[in-house]
Amino acid sequence: MKGQKQSRTDNLEKRMAAMTNVVQVLIKEFDNLKTMVFGQQEILKQLDGYENAIDELKKKVAEESSNGTSFNTDGKIS
Repeated sequence: MKGQKQSRTDNLEKRMAAMTNVVQVLIKEFDNLKTMVFGQQEILKQLDGYENAIDELKKKVAEESSNGTSFNTDGKIS
């Protein structure tokens, strides 16, 4: 009986270690994506017409919200 319990414990420990590794990889990937997005944002800010584009987007969002169209945080229009 002890052999089965030990085997099950070993199996659970291996699965937990594997899940921990997956979470660590996801965290690293998220950090890489965050760094890339910040870099792209800084590049966009340096382009000509950036401020005008932001102003146009603000106006568009204001118009759509006054028309009763709303945006959820998941990006879907309701």
